[in-house]
Amino acid sequence: MLVSRFVVRSRDGSPTGWPSSEDSWEPLVPDGDFLRCPGQDGRVTVRNSHPASFDLDDTNISTGPKGQIGHRRHIEQTSRLERKIWSPRPGVWSVVGNGLSNQSFVEGPEGLICIDTGESNQEMAWALAEVQKLTDAPVAAVLYTHFHYMGGTRAIFDAIDRDVPIWGHPGIEGNLARIGGEVSAAAQRGLVHQMAILMPTEGEDGTINLGLGESFRHQDHAPFTREVLLPDNFFDPEQTTVASVAGLSIEVTPAPSDADDSVTIWFPELGVAVNNLLWPTLFNVFAIRGEEYRDPRVLLNGLDHLASLGADHLVGCHGPPISGAERIAEDIEEYRDSIQFLWDQTVRGLNRGLTTDELTEAVQLPASFDRTYLTHQYYGLVEHHVRQIHAGLRGWFDGHEALLFPTPPLERVAKLIAGFGGAEEVRSQSKAALADGDLRWSLELATWLVRGDVDAQGRIDGGSADDRMHLASILRAIGQRTTSANVRNWVITRALELEGSLDLSRFRTHRFSHGDVVSNPPDLYVKTLRVVVDPAKAEGIDDELRWEFPDGTRAGLRVRRCVAVPTDGSDAELAIAIDLETWAQVMSTKMTFSDAVNAGLVEVTGDLNRIRSVLSVFDHATLGA
Repeated sequence: MLVSRFVVRSRDGSPTGWPSSEDSWEPLVPDGDFLRCPGQDGRVTVRNSHPASFDLDDTNISTGPKGQIGHRRHIEQTSRLERKIWSPRPGVWSVVGNGLSNQSFVEGPEGLICIDTGESNQEMAWALAEVQKLTDAPVAAVLYTHFHYMGGTRAIFDAIDRDVPIWGHPGIEGNLARIGGEVSAAAQRGLVHQMAILMPTEGEDGTINLGLGESFRHQDHAPFTREVLLPDNFFDPEQTTVASVAGLSIEVTPAPSDADDSVTIWFPELGVAVNNLLWPTLFNVFAIRGEEYRDPRVLLNGLDHLASLGADHLVGCHGPPISGAERIAEDIEEYRDSIQFLWDQTVRGLNRGLTTDELTEAVQLPASFDRTYLTHQYYGLVEHHVRQIHAGLRGWFDGHEALLFPTPPLERVAKLIAGFGGAEEVRSQSKAALADGDLRWSLELATWLVRGDVDAQGRIDGGSADDRMHLASILRAIGQRTTSANVRNWVITRALELEGSLDLSRFRTHRFSHGDVVSNPPDLYVKTLRVVVDPAKAEGIDDELRWEFPDGTRAGLRVRRCVAVPTDGSDAELAIAIDLETWAQVMSTKMTFSDAVNAGLVEVTGDLNRIRSVLSVFDHATLGA
């Protein structure tokens, strides 16, 4: 029988399942070192090697209002994220539950300040219309806390029929280009998995909530349109900016969190701080969708600054506002300490020579952090954050010898299956482990049967239909036992793909959005082409091609040694003159390059066959066609 790290007792002292807000956590006696089960002498054993990422049984599985099956605490988180307009003090409103993020508003003597504009124009239009029922103040300015939530600003301008200043961090444009450029395919695929974008809204697999918000986009707002408007006024990226906006004094301080362009906005006259640091869940050091490293040490600086403000009201990018200086101080202190604990104990463990697998067993938040929902695992998981801290600080190698020169994946799995006595024995043991509640071991064995085969697209993701269904059933069981929205969404999405009801193949191809191409500098997606070079097609090609756009922008790529090196194109014998709309049509696969040439939409300089040879090296359906 498996032993968890904590026994939970209700107020009358009797053991319970997962604790409610009125229960207390009683840690199993630690050995004075890392948290361990009693009698285990502080060593990792079979009986204590299960971090609290999901329950070891189905005690806490519950059913949501739309038939969703999941952990009861995951379901309970929804009540904090439902659509509601909060007003922590007169003249301040925060719209929660209108999408993944909040849209907040602060009224000054000269008008209304809109802070963050959500994921779509429809989202922001709804929020603005609702708040304008509560005040007749004209919109005076837009402020961005960071680059994630600025997709609905056009709705403000359309509603008021005029422009207003937009304030933001100078790093916003670069971050938008990064996400929409080189890693766009991976970023889109990650969003689909983490944000439940293709999951059903009802039934067993229905989305419960996203941990930070009720949904990625509120279904009332469909169909969605998005247009990003960049700032025209900038905060200092190095130090606090003091300015007057809408007749209110603001102090804006850099506060990197899940984005390096994040800021804290302080309204000293109102005692209100708007931040992207204190979330309604444990901070997400690791994003399962894939993101650059979020250094906890930098986050601690932002939280310490936030605490120093002595705010009476805290408005966040996610979740309901918090009021009361004493409560805010206590919440911030506990939140920052949870982050420091993860950092300090991960560093302590790696200094002692623990591998990442050992670290995830050793580093779990103590019971003292269960006082408030703010430090619960409603979004990501501690064991994943610990891995990310190790990777961000020390890289992928943790001292485990086998990681230096791993056996190629297909060969390794074949040898493992053979060593176990064949696929049928692996299948039998995986099913037995599932029946015994040992989901981690069952999961690993099941992946051998799927990851030991190549699918029709050439990916190591095959296996028989029965084996794929078995793996899906394990993932679904994990999703139903975890409090983490990120994990549930990821495993349910993967389960649906394994069962054949979702096709994610289009998210494994680098796609270029027409809207992204037309709204960014013309040369951005020329430079991005370097990450879609097919080496087999580029072998023997040594040539340079220049792109010329009507606004005077010029960009070049020199293809050599199977790489495409960005240049200014000044030395290129080959050139194409193309307008931005045609370029967007070609890049978004709505038109082939050849059709554009035949239609007179492209002017060619030099040998057209050589141009085609250069364009054909890119793994892109319509560029070389």
